[in-house]
Amino acid sequence: MSVYSAANQAIPNSLSEAERLKCNPPHPVNVDGVSHLQNFILKTDKAQRMAEFFSLLGDANRLRILSVLAQKELCVCDLAAALEMSESAVSHQLRTLRVMRLVSYRKQGRNVFYHLQDSHVLNLYQSVAEHLDEKDEG
Repeated sequence: MSVYSAANQAIPNSLSEAERLKCNPPHPVNVDGVSHLQNFILKTDKAQRMAEFFSLLGDANRLRILSVLAQKELCVCDLAAALEMSESAVSHQLRTLRVMRLVSYRKQGRNVFYHLQDSHVLNLYQSVAEHLDEKDEG
């Protein structure tokens, strides 16, 4: 089995990772051309938190809940009915979404209504949905 270098030439798997990542053909090292990028690289702890955040969104039921809450604030029983899920399952997913600050709630008497935490969550949801709906242009 082969892997491909930057120039799409087959190279054997026995090469080290560092060897596979080298530019092919080699060009002069331009440290000044990339050193400014150090200011833009995520810090490790923030990268870890972001990875956890995105892995949380890797659950289809959580995304379905967000899709409903992007439209309207609802209580658990209405969410469960809309999604055809048990109230227990919806509550479990809402708890996870609350911990990650994607949803929050308000109480009205004995009722609890859930909504997206803020416009950032709505914008993230809408951006991903729009991206997936785009037609291939190439």
